[in-house]
Amino acid sequence: MTQSSGTNLAIDGNRLWQTLMDMAKIGATEKGGCCRLALTDLDREGRDLFRTWSEEAGCTIRIDKMGNIFARRAGRNNDLPPVLTGSHLDTQPTGGRFDGVFGVLAGLEVIRTLNDLNVETEHPVEVAVWTNEEGSRFAPAMVSSGVFAGVFDLEYGLSRADADGKTMGEELERIGYAGPEEVGKTPVHAYFEAHIEQGPILEAEEKTIGVVTDAQGQRWYELVLTGVESHAGPTPMNRRKDALLGTARVIQLVNEIGLNHAPVACATVGMVNVYPNSRNVIPGKVFSTIDFRHPDDNVLAQMDKEMRAGVKKIAEEIGLEMELEQIFYYAPVKFEASCVSAVRQGVEACGYSARDMVSGAGHDACYLAEVAPASMIFIPCIDGISHNEVEDVEPEWVHAGANVLLHAILDKAGKVTEGA
Repeated sequence: MTQSSGTNLAIDGNRLWQTLMDMAKIGATEKGGCCRLALTDLDREGRDLFRTWSEEAGCTIRIDKMGNIFARRAGRNNDLPPVLTGSHLDTQPTGGRFDGVFGVLAGLEVIRTLNDLNVETEHPVEVAVWTNEEGSRFAPAMVSSGVFAGVFDLEYGLSRADADGKTMGEELERIGYAGPEEVGKTPVHAYFEAHIEQGPILEAEEKTIGVVTDAQGQRWYELVLTGVESHAGPTPMNRRKDALLGTARVIQLVNEIGLNHAPVACATVGMVNVYPNSRNVIPGKVFSTIDFRHPDDNVLAQMDKEMRAGVKKIAEEIGLEMELEQIFYYAPVKFEASCVSAVRQGVEACGYSARDMVSGAGHDACYLAEVAPASMIFIPCIDGISHNEVEDVEPEWVHAGANVLLHAILDKAGKVTEGA
């Protein structure tokens, strides 16, 4: 995993690792992970630290109305659109230290390295922090990069509310990150996002880099089944309208749909809220979520069709009312060929082992691909574990991913000069 000879362009791996560890202190959990939910005070602390580091590296800072942060290193021709890289700083409630954060701080390390080596680029280089990528506090995920790409309008983005009814717009104002810039009005020359794989393939195959060529399409749903809550003792089994029983059958249905479209389909019920949630009351209402993923949009549509028909049948058999809403959708993404090629060339320049990959997770790059040439760089994570406090990586993987990012950015930004 060492860099091959023939190039003196390499990031400072120790500095990058220390930067990651310093960011991980904000929202650190007992099990070694991080909890920085979007637009909380801890998220504000992480944003403030990133801004401080970026300004120390000579960057100018822009913040748009969705709270997206852009740290710019000037190019020789600042009228040209920037080469953009980045990811997110928000985490899951029991998140890890690297999901999203690696992509942001690898971008910062690229800028620090360009400064160290006195490299001037033709295009400006920017690092982005996208707001609420995780979608854990405010659904849907990737909402702010979606507004940037024109998938959602600004009003929709700012009106997303958490479980307590607090909106993104209100919370951006509260933490001081409701920026003045219009969202997505500036062109982007190319976009790269470095990220942990969040799966087991790279580590299992002993590959250092995943060259991401495509990303799975996704559909998210919210389902409410409503029956009648009644006493668990006097109510005969054949007279019940048990919303939780209906939900249990839906969970089984969703799992079967995923298995029927194996091996690449994924189907998940990730959240279930039961009302009134009392031990001796038959549940009268249950809220649940459904997540479908597949790299073929036609298969994804078939999964949708099977689920809708199945849920309707279950509700009718038990005597339940149903409300089913698709709240999030994007089609499978094919990343732009020249950006994928720039990643491959970076791998070759550094002498790393690599393989092509399809991303199973959603990333801001999937929306950026709507408005700019884009690609992604994956590094392994230990045992493929992510969205978990024990999420971990080896330092050399972090170094490798950032080195490839450096070369890919220079390919698109255009290296003009290099000092001694």
